[in-house]
Amino acid sequence: MLNKHSTNQVEIQRVAWLLPDMGTGGLSFQHLLCEFTKAFPHTIAFTGQWPGYAAGFENTFTVKVVGATQYIEFAKASNGYSIGFSAASPQIVSQLWEFKPQVIFANAFTAWTAIALLLKPICRWKVIVTYEGGSSVYESPSSKIRYQARRLMARLADAFVVNSQAGKSYLLDILDVKPDRVVARPFLVPSKQALLQYTEAEAPQLDSSLKRPIFLFVGQIIPRKGLKNLLEACSILKQQGYRDYTLALVGDGEQRPELETFVRESDLERQIVWMGKSPYRCLGAYFQFADVFVFPTYDDIWGMVLTEAMAFGKPVICSTGAGAAEMVEVAANGFVYAPDRVDLLVQYMTQFLDNPELIPAMGNKSTQIMLKNTPESATACFVEAMTVSQN
Repeated sequence: MLNKHSTNQVEIQRVAWLLPDMGTGGLSFQHLLCEFTKAFPHTIAFTGQWPGYAAGFENTFTVKVVGATQYIEFAKASNGYSIGFSAASPQIVSQLWEFKPQVIFANAFTAWTAIALLLKPICRWKVIVTYEGGSSVYESPSSKIRYQARRLMARLADAFVVNSQAGKSYLLDILDVKPDRVVARPFLVPSKQALLQYTEAEAPQLDSSLKRPIFLFVGQIIPRKGLKNLLEACSILKQQGYRDYTLALVGDGEQRPELETFVRESDLERQIVWMGKSPYRCLGAYFQFADVFVFPTYDDIWGMVLTEAMAFGKPVICSTGAGAAEMVEVAANGFVYAPDRVDLLVQYMTQFLDNPELIPAMGNKSTQIMLKNTPESATACFVEAMTVSQN
């Protein structure tokens, strides 16, 4: 049970969350804010991009939209994140001045985080930086301006909540944050409730005659997500004589026409099923339907879709390009491989094809892992960080 309103004998009444972009990726914060607001009712989430409440979380926390955050792109990467920054509204200053929070959770090293830190001596609030992790593009010290700016913000912050062990290493080893200021545990964890909010009319029509096991991919169909490698693995499996399985693809994107051509030319149309883009509230049906989840990404800061699949009791095959790969206990609930090692991807898919009894056993292990990583446990780590910030 969380201690509502106080941390380390300090009365906390008003908490602000600075989340410049709560677009598609920001859905992962909604169930966290729902749980956090139960403990600290006078909480406001400030954002510059608001897609509306996810189904099932309507009005469970307070949101204020401040301006309109825009992503300004400098350069594209073929298999990684583009290089750029999020331009958020300076109107956040007046909003914070009016609300007068005692504690601010500021997401990552953004302009809003810098503003909260610069105003800290005047407004006397505590600033806790929440860090999801980072792409190699942004964590490299080679960008001197970004590196020095982050080092300065790290010195000024009162505490950190970091989502991954890799993110923790970045804070400690690169930004020189003191270990006692860092609370590290996964907080980008799913709510199964949010993934099962579809009505009977919206329920996905899933073909029970598809050959099993059913491998599942969920995500944007763009080069960064590595789907081409997964399809190449299927082509190799066919050459090896494996035909009795299905790969279900949920999502859409710019690369789909190219990959559809690859599937036709590789004669994989009996194995590959294109299911199209799905609303977030319907994704649970696909996780329930599938047998094994595959996440072949080249670069994902975290990749919450992996933990979503695990929460539904699925074994997983995950590339090291995803920060969430650290949630996989190798050979217990799944396998991990380097994103360009298609040969290993083939090997791990073959494990499930040759030994289908592994699927329920590894799926049960995924369930056990995720029972320890819930929105409630994530909220506890934010409360712990509030205590750290008061010291």
